[in-house]
Amino acid sequence: MKNLVTRGFAAMRRRRLWLVLPVVALAVLGFQLHGLTPAASASLPVAPAAVPVQIGHAQRRTLPLWVDAIGTVTSLNTVSVRARVDGQLLGIHFKEGQTVKAGDLLATIDPRPLQVQLAQAQAVQAQEEAKLASNKVDLDRADSLARAGAGPVQTVDTLRAQVATQAATVQAARAAVESARLQLSFTQVTAPAAGRVGQQLAPSGSMVHTADATGIVAITQMNPIWVSFSVPQDLLPQVLQESRSHPLQVVALSRDRSRRLASGELVFVDSQVATTSGQVQLKARFDNAPGSLWPGELVAAQLLVRTQADATVVPKDAVQQGPDSAYVYLVDAQGAAQPRKVVAGAVVDGVQWIQSGLQAGDAVVTQGQYRLAPGVKVVARAEAGGAAR
Repeated sequence: MKNLVTRGFAAMRRRRLWLVLPVVALAVLGFQLHGLTPAASASLPVAPAAVPVQIGHAQRRTLPLWVDAIGTVTSLNTVSVRARVDGQLLGIHFKEGQTVKAGDLLATIDPRPLQVQLAQAQAVQAQEEAKLASNKVDLDRADSLARAGAGPVQTVDTLRAQVATQAATVQAARAAVESARLQLSFTQVTAPAAGRVGQQLAPSGSMVHTADATGIVAITQMNPIWVSFSVPQDLLPQVLQESRSHPLQVVALSRDRSRRLASGELVFVDSQVATTSGQVQLKARFDNAPGSLWPGELVAAQLLVRTQADATVVPKDAVQQGPDSAYVYLVDAQGAAQPRKVVAGAVVDGVQWIQSGLQAGDAVVTQGQYRLAPGVKVVARAEAGGAAR
């Protein structure tokens, strides 16, 4: 009986061993498949992956330095054409929006009352001239008698004074005639300057007066034309210095800067700086023959202050602003990104002028800087477009 029990316990131990052995074998096989034990794999260092970024290159080029501003188109002359004599407006000889030249007939005022006044003045002039001629005859006769001793000298002096008085009266009559003739000429209303006429303000057939506030029509000079704009006072010394040697170019663009409207020259710098804004007003003169600029229009104005030769430029996205200065991430020969402080100038057409800190040919990161730190390896995802290639 004892032998049977012993053999039963031995059989149970063999069955348990066969159940445990496969589990242990699977665990050992798993570690072998990984090639390392857990402790050994945790102790080996893992090399960090290179950060993908976009890279551009610094270049040297001639860089135009523009100053951007918002300008207002203004006309050199805007003339309100008014009646210079009272009368009925008989005719209008222009169309609204028409371009006219100086001296073109615009309107006609009834001339008949002034024609009558001219005729009256001419009659008075003729009468006074006849009196002057009679006085001169009397003077000559009295002078001849006095020289012959047949008449008093006092009569000669009196007649000579009468002749001088009548001569002045004749001059006044002639002046009255010229005044009447001038008033008559004002019935022909002509354009005082070349330009574009606006809306008709007085209908044909109405009475017009010299005291009317609205007048007949307004003429706006369209060519040439001005653009007024302001720049910061810090630029004033440079603008004045450059303008002494040559005219400064000004370009007028549409408000969204998508179209170039006209190109002109700076012609005026205001005599004082606005104390409220620290800005100084400038004016540029434009040839507006195509009519691309319109009085009162808001435009984008660009002033070419100077042209910088051999300027080092990079894509503007490469320049970052640090706590104390601007910087870029420079890619060294080992492919690592290193921060480099730079002195940044103006931004022109998508590129930034680097006044110091970089040389032509230096590779800089243009996108992906937020993932970088000093010494981090980078890999070029694509070359930056534009001027930095």
